[in-house]
Amino acid sequence: MARDFAKTGKNGGRGSQKKKATQRQSSRNSREAQQGSRWRAYLAGLSSGVFLSFLLYLGTLPPGTNPGETPEAAPTTAVPAEPPKPRFDFYTMLPEQTIDGPVEPAEVTKPPPGAAPVAYLLQAGSFRQREDADRRRAELLLLGLEPRIEESNSDNGHWFRVYLGPFNSHAAMTRARSLTAAQDIDTLLLKRGST
Repeated sequence: MARDFAKTGKNGGRGSQKKKATQRQSSRNSREAQQGSRWRAYLAGLSSGVFLSFLLYLGTLPPGTNPGETPEAAPTTAVPAEPPKPRFDFYTMLPEQTIDGPVEPAEVTKPPPGAAPVAYLLQAGSFRQREDADRRRAELLLLGLEPRIEESNSDNGHWFRVYLGPFNSHAAMTRARSLTAAQDIDTLLLKRGST
């Protein structure tokens, strides 16, 4: 293949290589100049935003005294020396009051003599599997309670129900219910006549 040395010059094509190198150098310089101008634009926008925010902040401040004014020239507002103390009149009013008529203590209602006393039961779970009921019973035994498991057959199938009680007093039932609630065990309160 024939070459035209007149166009390439004396260096045998090195002129074109220098031209390409200068073009690469100039494109690199232009990219750096673009990046530099981007940073300058970013910093200019940031500083103008901070400056405008500061001016907005200064506009929201309440008007104060000028630096040239003396404190005596500033208007003074009347500030009470001490806030008023609250008055408690009921200390004197209550001893002076009286109740008209005799007051009799209330009678405690008692169940009729023939009525059966109410027993409270807590149902701590109802399970299809015996193992689940035994697991719940073990949890309740660890709490110091006395659970029992009853089997029942109904139209819905075979169930194992875990009961606590019977409790003869409401206080004992409440104590057991608070123990189970502390362990996240939901209970159902049942009232039954004692058998």
